[in-house]
Amino acid sequence: MLAEHDALLVVDVQRDFLPGGALAVPRGDEVVPFLAACVEKFKRCNLPIAASRDWHPSDHCSFRDFGGPWPPHCVAGSAGAELDQALHLPADAKIVDKGRQTDLDAYSAFEGKELHSWLREQGVRRLFIGGLATNYCVQHSARDALRHGYEVILLEDAMRAIDPAAGERIVEELCSLNVTVIQSGELLDE
Repeated sequence: MLAEHDALLVVDVQRDFLPGGALAVPRGDEVVPFLAACVEKFKRCNLPIAASRDWHPSDHCSFRDFGGPWPPHCVAGSAGAELDQALHLPADAKIVDKGRQTDLDAYSAFEGKELHSWLREQGVRRLFIGGLATNYCVQHSARDALRHGYEVILLEDAMRAIDPAAGERIVEELCSLNVTVIQSGELLDE
């Protein structure tokens, strides 16, 4: 299934989005073993791996104290902003920080041009995406990937939504836009 123009995007698997974190996604920790196995597969195949992370200033507009809907989370440099180490991301993985501007919220890993430019440099045409949360950052990243011309494959067992029903609706909507949905095992069993 994997080909030379493929890449993996791990979206926001950070401590604050895991159980016990400031903005925990229900059952968010369940994605980690699936994504870690995908990371290993992409490493073995010498294919590019990117990971996005919220990297907010302490006075970010998405925080309730500053008019936003969320509790403070993923403050740049904090323990809560760290990517889960169990992912075993390689040293050469592209880390993309988003939500860095105080007055601008960003759900997509494609905020700015950094990720798109890097993927193009790598010759990527097809992007496998998993992470947190399906109905926010995964959705926006997938939509932007389509907008940039990538073929998108969602790793269904490697995503979790804040609201599972909303997550299911989002996956259906993305499928109507020609996004493919697979289980991570389909990648790993080849």
